[in-house]
Amino acid sequence: MGTPHKMRLIMMGPPGAGKGTQATFIAEHFGIPAVSTGDIFRANVSRGTALGVKAKEYMDAGEYVPDEVTNEMVRNRIQEPDADKGFLLDGYPRTLAQVEELDTMIKSTGHALDAVVVLTVDQDEVVERLLQRALIDGRTDDTGDVIRRRQELYGEETAPLIEVYRDRGLLIEVDGMGQVEDVTQRIFDALDVVPQS
Repeated sequence: MGTPHKMRLIMMGPPGAGKGTQATFIAEHFGIPAVSTGDIFRANVSRGTALGVKAKEYMDAGEYVPDEVTNEMVRNRIQEPDADKGFLLDGYPRTLAQVEELDTMIKSTGHALDAVVVLTVDQDEVVERLLQRALIDGRTDDTGDVIRRRQELYGEETAPLIEVYRDRGLLIEVDGMGQVEDVTQRIFDALDVVPQS
C-alpha cells in the first residue's frame, strides 16, 4: 500500500441510494475530501464570499443557481490544498456542460479523473425506503408521487452523463442495495482494481 492514494472520483446515485453516507466512507478510506455541492454552497454563503452572495440571491428568489456560479465554486474547492491528492465529488457534475467544465478544471491541474461510481438501486425499494423516512421525519410533502418524480428527474438528468463516462471507460456500477457496510465493501472492491493516477 505504502504510497498515498491519489483518487479523483465522482459519486452518482438516485435520491435515497445512501450516496452521502458512502461518499463519507470512501473519502475517509482514501484520505481525500468529500466535496458535496451542497456543502460548498453553504460554506460560500456562510463565509459571505462573492460567489456565496451571488448564489444566495438566486436561492432567495427560488431560482436555480446558474452553472457558472456552481462551476466556479467547485473549481475553487478542488484547488484547495487538501484536494491535491484527490477528491470525491458528490452532486456535481449534473449536466453535460458541467462534465466539460470539470474536464477543463482537472486538466488544468495536470490530473485526470480516475472513476465514476454509480450506485444502482431497485427503484420500488428506494421509494419505499424514502416513504418510511418521510413518515419518521414527518415530511408530509414527500408523497410516493413526489419521490418517484425525483427519481425520474435524476434518471433524465444523469442518464446522458453516465453514458459519457461509460464511453470513457470510467464507469463503475455498484449495487447500492443491502446493508450500508456491504455496499461500502463492494465500492472498495471495485475501486481496488482502478489504476491510480
